[in-house]
Amino acid sequence: MKNILITGITGYIGGSVAKKLTERNYNVTGLVRNAEAAEKLKELGIESIVGNIHDESVLNAAISNADAIIHTADSADDAYAADSFINALEGTGKTFIFTSGSAIFGGKENGEKNDFVYTEDIPLNPRLEMASRVLINQYVLQSARKNIRSIVIVPTMVYGEGLGLKKDSIQLPALINFSKGKGYGAYFGKGENIWSNLHIEDLADLYVLALEKAKPGSLYYAENGSSTIRNLAENISRQYNLQPAQSVSVQEAVNTFGPAGGYFGFASNSLCNSDKAKTELGWNPQYQSIENFI
Repeated sequence: MKNILITGITGYIGGSVAKKLTERNYNVTGLVRNAEAAEKLKELGIESIVGNIHDESVLNAAISNADAIIHTADSADDAYAADSFINALEGTGKTFIFTSGSAIFGGKENGEKNDFVYTEDIPLNPRLEMASRVLINQYVLQSARKNIRSIVIVPTMVYGEGLGLKKDSIQLPALINFSKGKGYGAYFGKGENIWSNLHIEDLADLYVLALEKAKPGSLYYAENGSSTIRNLAENISRQYNLQPAQSVSVQEAVNTFGPAGGYFGFASNSLCNSDKAKTELGWNPQYQSIENFI
């Protein structure tokens, strides 16, 4: 495999994976929405195809010239895109790496602690709000039966500076900005809910290893540490010289970040173990402290 197609290549994860792959002399092409994005990638020495993931003719043409597809576009809940990729790849034996998200572990705990740790062999019984995401993951993994080398990666809370065009992640910067607006580090409810986390460079390394080593139908949870939301808020207060951390209602989180962001992104637990990736792929993450990057 030398020719890699990446969706979401102008984003935080996709851009970082692209950087790691180009450093390893892979030929990387990005599927982008417009000419402006294509021009930005060209300045980085990366070729692109202009189109969107719901244009099947564009998708089929892009896939025909690729040995592997890494799907990092913000569409973990987009069943239409997942189905289009599977239909285009069926019978080709090509690699398809799909990006999910660890909100699938969330129990809508409203800031209460749940320290249960998920591993890949524990069947998921997701809440209704996350059920479609789990079904999509299963559909992608089962496509291995259709002669597709399908792989699903489930990142947790990602932090650190991105290696591509987009430098910031979503959750931690959002919490920092929200806290600055309040004048204090903010957590929601008790803030005792726990999120696993990992650094963007470690995550990008995992994608490369999965591309090179993973078996068809493989699922990997990605983490290297964890923190309560309250701990993050307290660190934000210290690092930005704000007032001591305070609780904010979960409803305000929902009003600010939307239902998915409020209930799951900031008030649920998302705790998992990544021993499978370390054992099967030799993944050796280097960063262990999200607090150092606040």
